[in-house]
Amino acid sequence: MATFKQKFNIKHNQKKDKSNSISEIAKKSKISVKQAKAIVKKGEAAYFNNPQSVRPQVKSSRQWGVSRLYASVSPGSKSSKIDKEEIKKGKEEYKKNKKKIIM
Repeated sequence: MATFKQKFNIKHNQKKDKSNSISEIAKKSKISVKQAKAIVKKGEAAYFNNPQSVRPQVKSSRQWGVSRLYASVSPGSKSSKIDKEEIKKGKEEYKKNKKKIIM
């Protein structure tokens, strides 16, 4: 079964196991970097606040946070439903910032 990272990479025509920065994930998902970082922070907090849910192979809060971002930008995932307000706001900010660049 493919991970959310692998699904993201396949969707964006990248090598399946390529690592992306937060800003790359945000840009490809058309959300603002600010909101992408907010989602990562939520994931990092969850790493510490709910340690029993963290899988054994996860070694850091940052890894857990970025994993949450990959899941949140994947339609239909549990995280995308939980973080839908951040995604919505991020898409609005992305569009607004893109218009500023064009003008």
